[in-house]
Amino acid sequence: MARVVSGIRPTGKLHLGNYFGAVKNFLKMQEEHDCFFFIADIHSLTTHPTPADLHNNVHQVLAEHLAMGVDPEKCALFVQSDVPAISELYTFMNMNAYIGELERSTSFKDKIRTQKNNVNAGLLTYPVLMAVDILVHHAEMVPVGKDQQQHLEMTRTFANRFNHMYGTDYFKEPQAYSGTGELVKVPGLTAQGKMSKSSGDADTIMFDEEEKGLRKKIMRAVTDNGPTEPGQPKSEGLQNLFDIMELVSERSTIEHFDALHQNATIRYGDLKKQIAEDVVNFVSPIKEKIDHYKQDTAALAKAAKIGAEKANESAEKTLKEVREIIGFKKFY
Repeated sequence: MARVVSGIRPTGKLHLGNYFGAVKNFLKMQEEHDCFFFIADIHSLTTHPTPADLHNNVHQVLAEHLAMGVDPEKCALFVQSDVPAISELYTFMNMNAYIGELERSTSFKDKIRTQKNNVNAGLLTYPVLMAVDILVHHAEMVPVGKDQQQHLEMTRTFANRFNHMYGTDYFKEPQAYSGTGELVKVPGLTAQGKMSKSSGDADTIMFDEEEKGLRKKIMRAVTDNGPTEPGQPKSEGLQNLFDIMELVSERSTIEHFDALHQNATIRYGDLKKQIAEDVVNFVSPIKEKIDHYKQDTAALAKAAKIGAEKANESAEKTLKEVREIIGFKKFY
């Protein structure tokens, strides 16, 4: 049984990309491994949420995880800020991270381009905090998306650098894991790359979203003017829709519309209506459970408490051992 760690930022409602890129793996892994899944509220401070928004977003994501089947009895489902050892270890590991490598991080480059008025130190050292989230629990596997591979590589770098600096083999190198054998990247509806809240509401398929708005959003998804001759390659926007169908539609449905595209008789309106129907059928049962858990504060409190206890036991042990390795010794 391997130790697994993964988390998600509480920056709003979960979308289809979050589910297939992370949560679906959580459900498989909690049955097979020793799992630590966390809501990364400390990470979210880089965007300066209001206190009310921060709490509400954590509340939302916790309810959504429970609704999607993450079981606090089978794993440690916790809120990042409930584990103080993470912040202390983050301080120690920052001493071994260098400006040049942090500035070369793809995520940092993306952030300074998209939020030029808020290039804070937390964005620069974001990979260090991600590494600490993993190393503090001695994770052996991390279910990350394709866009997170660099952060996992940096985690290995920081772990090996710590070991070399202090002449130890304390931290092991975590490996990427995907239940399907491939790391899943769900495309957005606006042809801007992976599905992401940062690309705007029109890009995402949310679970906690009203059906009417969901259907309308899918009908407005970016495509092209349609094939002009048989066998024409799919445009990026159209391929994105077919990729989403692979996740929510029956194989016969996918083959039907693929054949229509191949012979240049496809009607995009019909395609989008079918995708909307399949998406609604997929998300509706989960939305009902989300609505339930959002109102069940006792269940949320119980889950968070159980998770915090498990996570603190693991993290405090690591922090104690790291302090000893570094050379911190009390005089009393």
